[in-house]
Amino acid sequence: MTASELLFLAAAGFGAGVVNGVAGGGSMVSFPALLAVGVPSLAANVTSTVGIWPGYLGGVAGFRRALAAQRDRLRPLAAVALAGAVVGALALLVTSEDGFDALAPWLVLLACGLFAAQPLLARRLTAFGPTPRGHGALRYGGVFAGAVYGAYFGAGLGVLLLAVLGITLPGRLVDLNGIRSVLALLVNSIAVVVFAVAAPVEWAAAGTMAAASLVGGYVGATASTRLPVPVFRVVVLALGLAAFVGLLAT
Repeated sequence: MTASELLFLAAAGFGAGVVNGVAGGGSMVSFPALLAVGVPSLAANVTSTVGIWPGYLGGVAGFRRALAAQRDRLRPLAAVALAGAVVGALALLVTSEDGFDALAPWLVLLACGLFAAQPLLARRLTAFGPTPRGHGALRYGGVFAGAVYGAYFGAGLGVLLLAVLGITLPGRLVDLNGIRSVLALLVNSIAVVVFAVAAPVEWAAAGTMAAASLVGGYVGATASTRLPVPVFRVVVLALGLAAFVGLLAT
């Protein structure tokens, strides 16, 4: 890759970190950026997962106080999420380049829909109050399915997990968001390990984005109350829809 392409990817990694810190959905910045510099869709997907992984660490750190009282609830959910992540990551490894090319536009469109629905879902979850009732089978099944999806194609994972937790698990939204942050970190950690060993990661791009996303995640988390979130959402959705159109046209 050229120096200008790496600089562009560094900016995209920083932007993905900021978006994750502010509203979630950083993959909708990093994935289209990798496509824009000519990385094939399957390699772009795994490289994006590896490249923005550091940003998830900041999210977990930000919820450390809320998580202190959630350890008993988190343990069984973590086991389910890890199992789902292994399934999703291995499923991606056995997907052909042509097969992923056919799926990629629709996965991007699904991620755009989830990202667009995020504010509405957040309002609905808040409306449940502190003690929503749910069924264990739906909770664990939903977390497993979300983890499979998240390891296979990460964009929209946080929205899926938070929706499942909010509907099926009693608790304040901040507590559920903390659990969601840990589950998302675990899913992406499994995916990163599997992809690092066996997937076509573009390491120069991933390393550049990783360093930048770490900084961006810190900036987004610390400045989230002052940043114009609606503007970020519009930009991210525009990037995602542009990626959808571009993938559909190829």
